[in-house]
Amino acid sequence: MQLLGFDIGSSSVKVSVLDVASGNTVSSAQYPEQEMEIKAVKPGWAEQEPELWFNNLKEACKKAVSHPDVKKETIKAIGISYQMHGLVLVDKNKAVIRPSIIWCDSRAAEIGNKAFKDLGPSWCLQNLLNSPGNFTASKLKWVKDNEPELYAQIDKIMLPGDYIALRLTGDAVTTASGLSEGVFWEFPKNAISDKLMDYYGFDESFIPKTMTSFSDQGTLLDNMAEEFGLPKGVKVSYRAGDQPNNAFSLNVLNPGEVAATGGTSGVVYGVTDQNVYDDDSRVNAFAHVNHQMPSNSLGVLLCINGTGILNSWMNKNVGKGEISYPEMNDLAAKVPVGAEGLTILPFGNGAERILKNVDYGAQVNHLNFNIHTPAHMYRAAQEGIAFSFKYGMDIMNEMGIKTDLIRAGKANMFLSPIFQSTLANVSGATIELYNTDGAAGAARGAGVGIGIYKSFEEAFSGLKKLEEIKPDESVVEATKEAYEKWKQALNKL
Repeated sequence: MQLLGFDIGSSSVKVSVLDVASGNTVSSAQYPEQEMEIKAVKPGWAEQEPELWFNNLKEACKKAVSHPDVKKETIKAIGISYQMHGLVLVDKNKAVIRPSIIWCDSRAAEIGNKAFKDLGPSWCLQNLLNSPGNFTASKLKWVKDNEPELYAQIDKIMLPGDYIALRLTGDAVTTASGLSEGVFWEFPKNAISDKLMDYYGFDESFIPKTMTSFSDQGTLLDNMAEEFGLPKGVKVSYRAGDQPNNAFSLNVLNPGEVAATGGTSGVVYGVTDQNVYDDDSRVNAFAHVNHQMPSNSLGVLLCINGTGILNSWMNKNVGKGEISYPEMNDLAAKVPVGAEGLTILPFGNGAERILKNVDYGAQVNHLNFNIHTPAHMYRAAQEGIAFSFKYGMDIMNEMGIKTDLIRAGKANMFLSPIFQSTLANVSGATIELYNTDGAAGAARGAGVGIGIYKSFEEAFSGLKKLEEIKPDESVVEATKEAYEKWKQALNKL
């Protein structure tokens, strides 16, 4: 048997086919090859068309299942991973009402900050485990206040993965994990928060049917099977936001385990069984994929918006798109630790949670026209990203989340030796890299959800550690000195 994993990112859509018996990925494809457009109609806004995700998914799926090792007739289930916190609105005909307001859009930050004060910081933190902040519920309130004619057409609100599943199966379904990432979920009640819904004036009928992350969430429609080149009867049996799914793909399910990723945004995600929160909501706690299965499993999420997108900006604008990422890494490696005083704050992709939802923009500090070259810029950018991870990890440590061992897929920023070593040296953590990604993780989740895998242990039998990076004592001190200079620049904001 084989399983499909869909990963709906903001840069591209990836599809993987997993062989059940071996646990190995037999085929992967992504579409488009270049990054998807993010529309910024106004500063701080970020929108994408859900139809774009769907069409790109279809292209990626056709490409993945055309591989000679894929036996389409044996594909039994689909798992969906998706960019978190996005808002998709559909009417009674299941048609999209407006472009999706995606995760890095900052327009609702003040709405959420006001709700935090009005509802009471203590109540929000103890019950929602977060400030309403710039999350999905606050984005819906922005639509209610600013686009009432569109708001009046809403039948269901959805996260990006919910919408993709709706298109595939015709069923409007969401999950407790998804509702918690939108800050609709009240943890002591283990249900949708009536108090938040009443405060924002939302109708609870907007919320789709709520199911567990691993469950029968619908069957592929016959016309969708034909469009995607798949057999009839395939089940959708798993869905999760990209960061809970990334942790799941690395078998991070138990308290004390930590996962990381470095795509467009960067994340460190630690699992706990305690209802913990940060008083300033700089890191956030959401229901993990195995919440209530049977434990109170939560994921504490540190998110840095400006991660891989900064490295991509460097490639396009400093490198003029004329050199590859490995070539950028080779140039950066020729520059000493600390980039000879050059520091870059990577906060140029919307309001940053670790900075209390303020959008400071990215900043380059101490640029010396007589010393610094593009190679220094490449190194300072990667160091700045790693340093922002360290800054957030210190907040997690204060909450009791240990970050001594980090698991990550060997992809995106974790392909860079500069980034790997800088993060290990500044944090003191050992980093383990594995042969997995979000799409492969979603496929494993589908196998658990449909019961093909009888346990998590069975699902992860094919997961292999590829590499281990430990702190290099010869440069730890220099890295920490560079971090302190970086932090000095941050503290001046």
